[in-house]
Amino acid sequence: MMASPTMEAAAGVSFTLTAEQLMLQKMARDFTAKEIIPVAAEFDEHATFPEDIFHKARELGLVNMNIPAEFGGVGASVLEECIVAEELGYGCTGISTSVSTNSLGSLPIILGGNDQQKAHWLGDRLMDRGEFVSYCVTEAGAGSNVVGMQTRAERKGGSYIINGSKIFITNASHAHFFTVFAKTNPDAGHKGMTAFIIDRDAPGVSVGKKFDKLGQRASDTAEIVFENVEVPVENRIGEEGQGFYLAMKVFDYSRPGVAAAAVGLQRRALEECVKYAKEREAFGVPIFQHQAIGHKIADMAINYEASRLLTWQAAALVGTPAYNPKLPAYAKAFAADMATKAAVDAVQVFGGYGFMKEYPVEKLLRDVKIFQIYEGTSEIQRNVIVRELFK
Repeated sequence: MMASPTMEAAAGVSFTLTAEQLMLQKMARDFTAKEIIPVAAEFDEHATFPEDIFHKARELGLVNMNIPAEFGGVGASVLEECIVAEELGYGCTGISTSVSTNSLGSLPIILGGNDQQKAHWLGDRLMDRGEFVSYCVTEAGAGSNVVGMQTRAERKGGSYIINGSKIFITNASHAHFFTVFAKTNPDAGHKGMTAFIIDRDAPGVSVGKKFDKLGQRASDTAEIVFENVEVPVENRIGEEGQGFYLAMKVFDYSRPGVAAAAVGLQRRALEECVKYAKEREAFGVPIFQHQAIGHKIADMAINYEASRLLTWQAAALVGTPAYNPKLPAYAKAFAADMATKAAVDAVQVFGGYGFMKEYPVEKLLRDVKIFQIYEGTSEIQRNVIVRELFK
């Protein structure tokens, strides 16, 4: 007997987490409550890099989650990474960005590296030594236009000589090595890009002063310059000319996690508003009883739930036949836009107090804006969606 559509849906779709995933969620939530929330405001004010928090998270298995088991990791699914990202993002998206960036920096090696590269860089360096890795694509003149990058890698015998610079690189000041995209054939367009692993200690590598930012100040962001850096051919990831395709594949795996962090910020804004609107009175009643305020908070709740469902869908389908690049674009664009709306509305709900640093929603508003910019702007996400819709 053929199953009905309803039966198929019931068999193939679940909106609940497994017992193991619930345990992971609780562990991340407890960690956030104990280690992140108490220091978030101070780390933000002083732009403190959360190195101790990173290592505590690493000991719990909340860092390097995507590294396969054969190289010392747990081989977590993208959905499991999103579960953790939401919880950490609830506490502080600056700290969560610093804690989670290894997963982005390691993706080119996970997706395109050979076994020797994985054993050394993932196993020895990240898992055993507890090092940091940064992902290096963005350049001063080539942000959204990845193909426009100018960093050059020229083959010289058994090595490549790399010259150029990368900007807005997360954890750059603390990274022990970098996954770097450069042009091996400047005349070949998107087919001329290649990915490399570059050790921070290689001669010619220099990291500039970190940027002083509007928000996510606990996240380190800096420029990296490569001057005649010699990189052995065994540090090339995949073949020449495969870099663009690898970078696009990385986005498929990384964007749901970014969306999940924005979802976490949304939930924080929602919960802070619910708590405040119960306590604050105006015209003789708690302010949530005024429709103008109550509806803002209701919309915040609707958008949070919708953002999380889009994020979970994108995460669950990565690597399956049902996957399409528009799915993480849906999730990332919507979650970023709705998180921004939630933060703006939260400040409005708090009124004058929302504009003051002693209340948490002020920081949420500063932290949230970058979600519409990094990992592909909201405009680029819409370009991806249009491309897929009109294929």
